Amino acid sequence: MSKQPNIVFIMADDHASKAISCYGAGINQTPNLDRLANEGMRFDHCYVSNSICTPSRAAILTGTYNHVNCVSTLDTHIDNRLPNVAKHLRTGGYQTAIIGKWHLGEGRQHEPTGFDFWSVLPGQGEYFDPLMIEMGEEIEVPGYATDVITDKSLNWLEQRDESKPFFLMCHHKAPHREWEPHPKNRGLYQDDIEIPPTFDDDYSHRAKAAAEAKMRIKDDMKYADLGLVQPEGGSEVGERTMRSSTNRKIPNPEDVSGLRLIDKDTGEVFTFESQQELSHFKYQRYLKRYLRTIESIDESVGRVLDYLEENNLADNTIVIYTSDQGFFLGEHGWYDKRFMYEESFQMPFLIRYPDKIKAGEVCENIICNVDFAPTFLDMAGLTIPSYMQGKSIQPLLESETPQDWSELAYHRYWMHRDPDHNAYSHYGVRDQRYKLVYWYNEGYELPGTNHGGEDREWELFDCEKDPLELFNVYNDPAYAEVVQDMTRKLERKMAEIGDEPEHPRAA
Repeated sequence: MSKQPNIVFIMADDHASKAISCYGAGINQTPNLDRLANEGMRFDHCYVSNSICTPSRAAILTGTYNHVNCVSTLDTHIDNRLPNVAKHLRTGGYQTAIIGKWHLGEGRQHEPTGFDFWSVLPGQGEYFDPLMIEMGEEIEVPGYATDVITDKSLNWLEQRDESKPFFLMCHHKAPHREWEPHPKNRGLYQDDIEIPPTFDDDYSHRAKAAAEAKMRIKDDMKYADLGLVQPEGGSEVGERTMRSSTNRKIPNPEDVSGLRLIDKDTGEVFTFESQQELSHFKYQRYLKRYLRTIESIDESVGRVLDYLEENNLADNTIVIYTSDQGFFLGEHGWYDKRFMYEESFQMPFLIRYPDKIKAGEVCENIICNVDFAPTFLDMAGLTIPSYMQGKSIQPLLESETPQDWSELAYHRYWMHRDPDHNAYSHYGVRDQRYKLVYWYNEGYELPGTNHGGEDREWELFDCEKDPLELFNVYNDPAYAEVVQDMTRKLERKMAEIGDEPEHPRAA
């Protein structure tokens, strides 16, 4: 067997593809991430199996869908006795480490297993002077979280056993809400950013779930999200974000003449002459803080790439950059994720491996986060265990598409009407042109869910003719055959992976 490659897997939290400049949206510059794309391959159709943090991480680690790994919501934690890709790589001769965000539970039953070294953030973690749990011991580390995680990752690489290949999972907290950029980056992005064309979406021609979600930049962002001082007071200050929370939402009144917002850092006071001006302020404030927070991620990736180059490791090291899911950047008026709509569903995926991948390639094939684990094992020359439900993308990396490659992505969001976002539960499939979504709207008493019973609905989008996903054509007679075909694809996929359908099925 040829020399096993090293693997560096870098994952951010909530990093939308549009906020990486090589994806072409033009809202920011990420030269180090672009370097990965320019020297390797960019995937334009990488999708998440459940667009929320904890379940996506479980799918990546195990190569299975959430009904199999039993991590379906933010409040369900992984059973660390389950097999995972780190355990298989370690058995295959690798030294393994995970540093940064874990978010799969804490304590003896949920802490990382399969790793020779682990140092992880408890829960969501903090941006400044983060607490970390390192090999079971809680410590506090001075500094900014992105720098801390990068430093620890490079220190581990420096101290590794050079006789073995390595597998490093470098998991950043950034750019998770609330967005807190590094102090040196607070002055970036002074010019206004173009507002998405769907920012004022009225959610007509869609399922009810779109209008019911509490993820609107205009109405649902809290003071802390935008780095603003929350005034003393009750409902006159703003609506609670959740019944159990002291955080309140920034109001969106028709009469804004009495509204004063104060910057937490500088003390600057903002006043407004119209509701439209207030909405514009919220969007710009959100996007700029988000992009400033990403700046440190790009710097971190550059540091890792430089280390590999300086230590003659670059040619035999696979470097991957991704996010645990996508994120809304004002499309449909939203922030956050959860939905199967494209901005939330699509993950960025950049990979460089000079020994095998041609520079500057772009792959349009559909891949999913459950494919990551089997890919790591395949590229390491190790057996892919039978329990894994994903497929290795190694042929795609060599610019070859297998005849039986499934151009289909499956998504299921289980956390029905969570108390913060009120996002409805749903599942569906997407192929290269169409997307079929079934809103089954039940929580089934899973942790973190709410009661269901709302009317069940279907959606079908023609992603070629309607890339903004504004028009549900499920009941359009012109798409009757497409509905039948996509429904068959959905049912075949659910049967293949063993998930239980909620929709009525033909005999």
